[in-house]
Amino acid sequence: MTETERAVDDPERARDRTGGPRRRLWPLSRPGWDELGVLLVLGLLIAGIGIPYPDFLDSGNLLSTAHNSVYISLMACGMVFALAMREVDLSVGGGYAMCLVIGALLVREGLAPWLAVPVMLLTGVAAGVFNALVTTALALPSFIVTLGTLMLYRGIGLALADGKQITDLPLDDSFFTFAGGDPGGVPFALWVLLAVVAVLAVVLARTRFGARVRAIGSNPDAAAFSGIPVVRTRIQALALSGLTTACAAALALAFYGAGDPTLGQGYELQAIAACIIGGTPLAGGRGSVVGAVAGALILSVVAAGLVFFEVPVNWTSFATGGVILVAVAADSALRRTGRRRG
Repeated sequence: MTETERAVDDPERARDRTGGPRRRLWPLSRPGWDELGVLLVLGLLIAGIGIPYPDFLDSGNLLSTAHNSVYISLMACGMVFALAMREVDLSVGGGYAMCLVIGALLVREGLAPWLAVPVMLLTGVAAGVFNALVTTALALPSFIVTLGTLMLYRGIGLALADGKQITDLPLDDSFFTFAGGDPGGVPFALWVLLAVVAVLAVVLARTRFGARVRAIGSNPDAAAFSGIPVVRTRIQALALSGLTTACAAALALAFYGAGDPTLGQGYELQAIAACIIGGTPLAGGRGSVVGAVAGALILSVVAAGLVFFEVPVNWTSFATGGVILVAVAADSALRRTGRRRG
């Protein structure tokens, strides 16, 4: 095994070679704890709403609540990889709107809807690669670069749509009836989300690419010293974020049957929040795809629960912010306790 391979497979060794302290991992840091913890919180939250309001537990309502979280969930799945290597992609909201508009325009101009999907996905990948290239070329934090491209991509979408919703699409096409429907009694978007989660969870935990992402996030200097291709991994991670964003846009086009350039506002912050709630820290080094999706579900359940409790919609953002603060505080407390016991 080469030095690079050992560094990728064991970032702790890379940390040792650069003279940094080797930390013992408390059992709460082992893989799976974050997922179990956030899933437990999700279950308690659903029960807490369902006990006083049994209608909330109706299968139709639960499916609808889960479906509402799909678009944020998909963005969060890609965002996990960026955050795990100390990058951030704030452009996903604008990229989502841009891909949605491009797909709708292509369909309206006569392209078969199913053929418009690969174009949307390639557009998302190109947007992610552009983010990475600018970040690398200008040696700027991805936070700053993607903040700019957030407005850039949204502006492109608004310009292409002339600020209007794109309608008059062939809604009788199988793309809209099947991909926008409920095959097997479950929204098609949820089937896609389950597939994406299964694939990306394995990619992050079991592949060389996932190990590189975690190694870079754990200690960028040690990763570079060990020969890990930091720039290439950054490009791949941000391209993946763009791909999952475009996937969300394609599913939104199928479900809504129109291209609205104003959609996706604030989605980037919700996606980051879902990742943090799910156990992916901004400090990098680790991440959880399953946890990120559970975090997005928590946000969706909170929003749906406010309706049952007859809380004014204006309080939704307040509740979401509270959930984020509680999740971050709990995670910080667990890590501090882990360090003391370690």
